[in-house]
Amino acid sequence: MKTCLECGDAIVGREDKKFCSDGCRNAYNNKINKDSTNYMRNINNKLRKNYRILSELNVEGKSKTTRSKLMSKGFDFEFFTSILNTKSGNTYYFLYDQGYMVLENDYYMLVKKDI
Repeated sequence: MKTCLECGDAIVGREDKKFCSDGCRNAYNNKINKDSTNYMRNINNKLRKNYRILSELNVEGKSKTTRSKLMSKGFDFEFFTSILNTKSGNTYYFLYDQGYMVLENDYYMLVKKDI
């Protein structure tokens, strides 16, 4: 007899079932996917905030903005997920599919990757 991975109750139904209910499945997955430390949670929150800011300012997929506008919304330039160096020598900083490139006079080019 199989038992639920979350609560240990007996499982009735399909042979490959792992949980007795949706509640147990959700509780189990929430437990294993939660941020393990405050440090990790804080970084993930900063990445999410930066992503939301870029998404809000870059609705069209390509736009320009200023450093002061990004900073006024709480953007933190130290947190990004990847860097793309182009053949032409430009450097883009990305938060998942939203990115930015430093231009002259404190302007930034905002871009969105097609995924």
